[in-house]
Amino acid sequence: MKKILLSLVTVAFLMSCNDAPKQKEAVSATKTELAPISDEVLETATIYEANIRQYSEEGTFNAFTQDIPKLKEMGIDIIWVMPIYPISSTKSKGSLGSYYAITDYTKVNPEFGTLEDFQNLVKTAHDNGMYVVLDWVANHTGWDHVWIKEHPDYYTQDKDGNIVDPLNPETGETWGWTDVADLNYDNPKMREEMTADMLYWVKEEHVDGFRCDVASNVPTDFWSTAIPKLRAEKPIFMLAEAWQPELIEAGFDMLYNWDGHHAMNHIAQGEADVTAWDKRMQQIDSMYSDETILMNFITNHDENSWSGTVFERLGDAAETFAALEYLTPGMPLIYSGQEYDMNKRLLFFEKDTIIKKKGKFYPIYEKLNALKAKHAALNGGKQAASYERLSTSDDNKILAFKRAKDGDEVIYIANLTDQPLKASVELNGTFTDYMTGESVEFQKDRAFAFGPWQYYILVKE
Repeated sequence: MKKILLSLVTVAFLMSCNDAPKQKEAVSATKTELAPISDEVLETATIYEANIRQYSEEGTFNAFTQDIPKLKEMGIDIIWVMPIYPISSTKSKGSLGSYYAITDYTKVNPEFGTLEDFQNLVKTAHDNGMYVVLDWVANHTGWDHVWIKEHPDYYTQDKDGNIVDPLNPETGETWGWTDVADLNYDNPKMREEMTADMLYWVKEEHVDGFRCDVASNVPTDFWSTAIPKLRAEKPIFMLAEAWQPELIEAGFDMLYNWDGHHAMNHIAQGEADVTAWDKRMQQIDSMYSDETILMNFITNHDENSWSGTVFERLGDAAETFAALEYLTPGMPLIYSGQEYDMNKRLLFFEKDTIIKKKGKFYPIYEKLNALKAKHAALNGGKQAASYERLSTSDDNKILAFKRAKDGDEVIYIANLTDQPLKASVELNGTFTDYMTGESVEFQKDRAFAFGPWQYYILVKE
C-alpha cells in the first residue's frame, strides 16, 4: 500500500510540473519549509472552512487549489476541508447526498477529483505555509459503507437486530439523520479500525489534523485513546464540533463557541443586549481552562444552509460582529464565500456555486487577518492575551473591552444597537482607528457619539 501511495505522489508531482505554469510559479514563489503545527501557530491563526463542492463552478479539488495562494495572501493559516470521502447513495438526501454520509473513510469522492488531486491540494497548502485539517465523521457512516455488510456489529441495532440511524441520547428519538447509520462504540474492533483510518490520512496523506463532526456524540474515551496515537505520528491540530470542556481533556485543541455565536445573533436581532455578551464571557471564564481555544464565527456550513446567511441573521451589524469575532479570545473562522459577501443559502445536497467577486468584506478580512497576525494583544491560543471589560455610561448598549499581552494593547468599542447614541467610555488617550487609519481621542468623562452598529478597533498611536 505504501509503495502504491508513494508512486501516486510521485506521479502527481511530475504532472503538476506541466500544468498551469503561471499558477505553479505563484505557488513556488511563496514556498516555505512548513514546520509542524504548534501551539505558537495557534496563537495568531485564522481558519478557513473549504466547501469543495460549492467553492467553484467545477466543484473540484483542483479548482480550489488554484486559489490557495489567494487565501494565503488574505491571511489564512489553516484550511479545514469539509468531508472529501465517497457519499452513500442508499437513503441519500437530494441528488448528490450529504458529505457526512460516508461510504469509505480512506478514499476520495470522485465528484471532487482524484486522490492525486487532493495530494496536490495538501502540497500546495504546505508550500504556501498553510495547514490542512480534514472533516472527520466518527459518529456514523452512510448506508453503503462496507462495514454495513461485513461488520453489522460495528453499528447500533434495535431489539430486532436492525441497524438504526443516530438517536438523541437524552430522548432516545431519532435526530432525523436518516441518511446515515449510527456506529456502535461498544465494539473495540470498530474503534481500532476508526483510529487506523484516521492514521492513514496523517501518515500517508500528510494532513495536519481533523475537525471532528458531532464529537460529543462519540464517547470521550475514544478520543482520549485515539488522539495520542495520532500525535505519536506528528503534531496535529484537533477541532471538535462541540462545546463540552471534557473534550479538551481528551486531547482536542479547540471547541466551537456556539453560545458566543448565538449571543451575537440575538443582539443583532434585538432579542438581547450587551449583557448577553458579558454573561457569555463570564461563562467562558468559569467553564473552560485557560488553555482552551474557542472557535469564533458568524457563519459556517450549517448556519448558512439551515439558519440563514450572515446578512439574514446580522443585517447591518454584519461588519460589527465580524470584527468582534476577531477581537474576542479564540480563533476566527471564515466560511467559503463569506469573504465574497455571499448572501445566499448554499444548497446542501445539490450542486451550487459561490460567486467569487470581491466586494465590501474581502478587504475587511484582509485587514482583520493582518491585525491578528501582528498583535500579541490578539493572541487567542493556549497562551491567549487578556480580556478586560471597560466600563461605559451605557453598558447595556455599548461593548468596550481591552486585549493585552507583552505590552501590546488593542481595544474594541461598539454600539451594539441599531440606533445612534452618546456614551462615555472609561478610557483616556488618543488612538488610531485601525480600520480607517483616523485618529480618535477618548476622555472618560466626555460623551462620545456612536452611529448605529458603529465600532472602533483602537491601537496606540
